[in-house]
Amino acid sequence: MAGHSKWANIKRQKERVDAKKGKTFTQLSRAIIVAARNGIPDPAGNFQLRTAIEKAKAAGIPNDNIERAIAKGAGKLGAGDSLETIRYEGYGAGGVAVLVEALTDNRNRTAGDLRLAFSKYGGNLGETGCVSWMFEQKGVCIISGAVDEDELLEASLEGGAESYELIEDEEAEEAGAEVFTEVTNLENLSQFLKEKGFNVTEAEWRWIPNNNVEVVDKDQARSLLKMMDFLEGLDDVQNVTTNFEMSEDLVSLSIA
Repeated sequence: MAGHSKWANIKRQKERVDAKKGKTFTQLSRAIIVAARNGIPDPAGNFQLRTAIEKAKAAGIPNDNIERAIAKGAGKLGAGDSLETIRYEGYGAGGVAVLVEALTDNRNRTAGDLRLAFSKYGGNLGETGCVSWMFEQKGVCIISGAVDEDELLEASLEGGAESYELIEDEEAEEAGAEVFTEVTNLENLSQFLKEKGFNVTEAEWRWIPNNNVEVVDKDQARSLLKMMDFLEGLDDVQNVTTNFEMSEDLVSLSIA
């Protein structure tokens, strides 16, 4: 059940080097608003909302802010209806494929920001569908802490998972695994793994590349990592996915 999540692994490598923080309050709050708008405004019966709230709490967002975002999504405070979900596609330096998922209340602003990011770092924003065919969306359960692989394999099979990938790290507190499944099975798998005693810290939908491009050139690596940083720093951007992979040594050299 081998699985791969290359950009996620690169981000982990990178975060260890530059101590980069996660999503901003604005990005996480918007995810809550949209989740509450798309379903019932009760996390007990809305898996998307529940996962958005868990991410927000992990990032330290106060409960008052979370409740206000839920109310906006439910239409009680306004502003929630102005947000729309848009997926942008393009190419980074060297022609690697990039998918950007955004939540925005202004398409023109978001498109302009993304076009700038791509062109500034040697890429270009493309048309809808230009690279999405290279990816497949999956559900991912992220497990933290020490993992017994035999137990994980058994639980993954019983829970309907397709594959898993162990997270290897010298720092024990960052060890764990990512378990992949069909989008429609994510909630069931997350609950099943928790019942089996695994510390599931996050469940999300993620685009997984069908094939990966190995980056070995330092200048290309630097351009790609800077572009990813720029994109993920935009308030409108929720997720960035790409199909490149690079060694941890190259990551360290490229952001030194």
